[in-house]
Amino acid sequence: MAVTVETLEKLERKITLSLPVTAIQSEVDARLKKLARTVKMDGFRPGKVPMNVVAQRYGYSVQYEVMNDKVGEAFAVAANEAQVRVAGQPRITEKEGAPTGELTFDAIFEVYPEVKLGDLADVEVEKTSSEVSDAAIDKTIDILRKQRRTFAQRAMETATAEGDRVTVDFEGKIDGETFSGGKAEDFQFMVGEGQMLKEFEDAVRGMKNGESKTFPLAFPADYHGKDVAGKTADFMVTVKKIEAAHLPDVNEALAKSLGIADASVDGLRADIRKNLQREVKSRLQGRNKQAAMDALVAKSELDLPKSIVQSEVDRLKEGARADLKQRGIKDADKAEIPDDIFVPQAERRVRLGLVVAELVRANALHAKPEQIKAHIEELSSSYERPADVVRWYYSDNQRMAEVESVVIESNVAEYVMSKAKVTEKSVSFDELMGQQG
Repeated sequence: MAVTVETLEKLERKITLSLPVTAIQSEVDARLKKLARTVKMDGFRPGKVPMNVVAQRYGYSVQYEVMNDKVGEAFAVAANEAQVRVAGQPRITEKEGAPTGELTFDAIFEVYPEVKLGDLADVEVEKTSSEVSDAAIDKTIDILRKQRRTFAQRAMETATAEGDRVTVDFEGKIDGETFSGGKAEDFQFMVGEGQMLKEFEDAVRGMKNGESKTFPLAFPADYHGKDVAGKTADFMVTVKKIEAAHLPDVNEALAKSLGIADASVDGLRADIRKNLQREVKSRLQGRNKQAAMDALVAKSELDLPKSIVQSEVDRLKEGARADLKQRGIKDADKAEIPDDIFVPQAERRVRLGLVVAELVRANALHAKPEQIKAHIEELSSSYERPADVVRWYYSDNQRMAEVESVVIESNVAEYVMSKAKVTEKSVSFDELMGQQG
């Protein structure tokens, strides 16, 4: 019998399902008989419980299961026969006034939208490039040296200078009252590294061991401590110890301590360059992929299935709750989080997913086995035992699916770039890495 699909809204459809009561009752009886063979009840031996007792105890739940199964099967058959691509789960309700011997249901559901991909030839996309400079390698070496620095106590008469580690006692008061977090003893910080507010560092710089000083400190209006933000405190600070930092020399010993195979300065720089180039490549791919995806979405037209957007909102909410739980927030799994917060992000993800899927289908941009293999080998190359990492990926379907997804996104980005008007833009290493110069 032909299935009639009624259009309710842009993507919303309705199908009416009919099920013979005899088919449902027959399945209920069969399941109850099967259950009776194994069910245990007081006063009866296993397998000897009378059918009427089994039906009385389990009849309702079995009938509910059978109805769900049969209606689900009927909907799947009807949707397949009508050749509709169902998006999300249908809402199924029983209808009244069904013919004798039948049960009828309305199944309301959404279908996947038609995705109209625009002409990418007139789309402008900015493609970013960057290089690993010698200055970037020098800066990385400085960071590695700072991580391995040692400290030696300065002479008593020596004043605190830039780069010293100082140990202080301090107390701050606002309107004569000490505030939360405004008092500490034996507190250590590095002068000139921004660990403390500038006024605090300026006050300590030049002080000697055992010296005390009072000074005003104005907290910025956007200071993270809301109780003191925008207020001025009177501080007293006493210097208890001053230590000069010693950075290790850039030599073979440093290279060896870092586990560089070629324990030389040239080997150290080559290893750092290789690692930085890997990171630059990854950042550029992410940035350029995002630019291509933005252009693709902007040039596409489609309606969004509400059910899929809602599923994505629910997924984002669960992620937010998991994040709160990880931060130690009590009852994070019960936190009331309004859907509105996640709707724009969910809509963008769903839109992008549907557009990408259509572009992949229309242009055969699926991930090829050799592409997946090459990507896994690249991911594994930075590890000490790459072959073990390769096996780790191939041993798990979920990890392989994630790799496949990344490769498909790269294929889509390359396709968009090949069709669009591409503007090349070179950025500095610091800008790409989000560092200050």
